[in-house]
Parts: sequence; C-alpha cells; structure tokens
Amino acid sequence: MKNRLQFRNARRRVLQAGLAAGTTLAFPRALRADTAALAPAMTRPIPGSGEPLPLVGLGTDKFRRGARDAIRAEIRRMHELGGTVIDTAAAYGDSEALIGEALAALGIRAHMFLATKLTAGGTFSGVGGAASFERSLQRLQTQHIDLLQIHNLNGVDELMPALQQWKQAGKIRYLGITTSRVSQHRQMIEFMRRYPLDFVQVDYSLANRDAAETILPLALERKMGVLANIPFAFGGLFDRLQARPLPDWAADIDADSWSQMLLKYVISHPAVSCVIPGSTQLRHLEDNQRAARGRLPDAALRRRMEQFWDGLA
Repeated sequence: MKNRLQFRNARRRVLQAGLAAGTTLAFPRALRADTAALAPAMTRPIPGSGEPLPLVGLGTDKFRRGARDAIRAEIRRMHELGGTVIDTAAAYGDSEALIGEALAALGIRAHMFLATKLTAGGTFSGVGGAASFERSLQRLQTQHIDLLQIHNLNGVDELMPALQQWKQAGKIRYLGITTSRVSQHRQMIEFMRRYPLDFVQVDYSLANRDAAETILPLALERKMGVLANIPFAFGGLFDRLQARPLPDWAADIDADSWSQMLLKYVISHPAVSCVIPGSTQLRHLEDNQRAARGRLPDAALRRRMEQFWDGLA
C-alpha cells in the first residue's frame, strides 16, 4: 500500500511538472487527456457567495470570425484544463457570438462562468442598456449571464437599478463594474462604496500596481470579487522580458515561462478572484492555464518580483 501511494505521488509530481512546461513543448496525447483530473486548477471563493472560481480565465477582446476554429479549440482546451471564466463584452465585435457558437457546439455552457459587459449608450457597441443585454443573451445563446458588468464605468448610476432587477429576476447571477484605466480608479472607488457590487474588474499587473494600493484593499473590505485585466500590459511586459532568462527563483513557484510568472504574481494577491489574459492561440491558452497550478509567490517573493521588475533597464 505504501509503495502504491509513493508511486501515485511520484506520478502526480511528474504530471504537474509537465503542466508547467513552456509553450514550445508538446503535450503527450495521454497527458493532454488526463490533465484536468490529475492536476486541478487552483480556485478561490467568490467573497459574496463562496462559489469557487478558477484563478485563470480567458479574455476575448481579440476574437474574430476568421479564427472560429481556433477559438473553439481554445475554449474546449480551457474546459479540459479546469478553467471556466470567459470574459467578453458587447463592444468586442463578434466575440460574444463566437463564444456562444463554441459553447453550444461543445455542449459545455453549464460548466462555464460567462462574464460580459454593457454600457448605458452606444459609445462602444452601437446600442446600450436593456437592448444591449438582450442582444448579449442571444449572441451567447444562453438564458442567463453569470456576471454582467458596466463597461469602463459608462453609465453606472443609470444602469445599476436595471442590473439589480435582472439579478433579482435570475437573468444574471452577479453584477459588477469594470475599468482598464488607472485614471478611472478614483471614480471606481466611489462606486464601490456607493453600490453593493459582487465584482469589480480592474487593470493590474507587475508593471501596473496602482490597484493594489487602492482598489484591491477596498474589494477585500467590501467582500467583492476581482477580475484582473491587462496582466501583460497589452504585451508590453514581454517586450522587456522575452530576451531575458527566467530567474532561478522562478522554480520556487513552479513557473517555466514569463507568462506563468506574470500571471502568478497577479493571482497571488488575495483580493484577485481570477485573471483574464487575452489569447487567440492554443499554445498561449495552455501556458496561461498552467499558472493556476503549482505554488504561488508569498509576500516576500512578491516583493522580490517587484524589485526585479523595477530594476530592469
């Protein structure tokens, strides 16, 4: 019995190490089929409900119809790896429709946590308010949205009563507000104090830590979930890192790529419920999802990561 247990533990460590491998390494076919069961993604409870949420999701602002097959493959693979959170918006072109088609074809809508966004007017998508919400339901081919968010704080006071009514009616499970701009953080804090939000979505990365000083502590205090967007600063972080080798201490958090390092920094903050890196390639999706496995940096290592980044020329 002891030998069998040792074998299982050794096999698990090997499989977990395989999950942490870089994106240039191919997955053995048997491992690809078993990863979800053998190395489950880490989760964190949503503060207001206790519902567990996988720590790494998928941002979809770059989804386009020309990549329909690739998008379906990404969503299928994320489901296999235990990821559930898909974040989109009425403003993201064909994104909602492509996600709806993929989930319907794969038959996995019930297993996914769908988050989308709307505004009071047509600033982003040509239509706002209730009409935008109904269109999102149609495009996503669903009867309810897990998280409906007011996009970039556009129309919070105007839309909040409607979101609260839709939540009471069961059309949405959680409601929230979003920003991707440091310049809006002060206004977001005002709304966080004014309304009983379930979630906020905010820009947060190793290079952009303003939210950690302002919004994230308030989210903990108010028991609000947090989706972290732009964790790679639109790719700007890779521009500075890609020519550099990973530091030796990356092994202390089971990170084998810069993507994993950057995502692990974000999700190691206790206020962050899920990070939503954008991806349109399967190999990037797999690499990002591996950040939800293995160890996360503690407070000391987080400071070391910050000092490392701040010290880059």
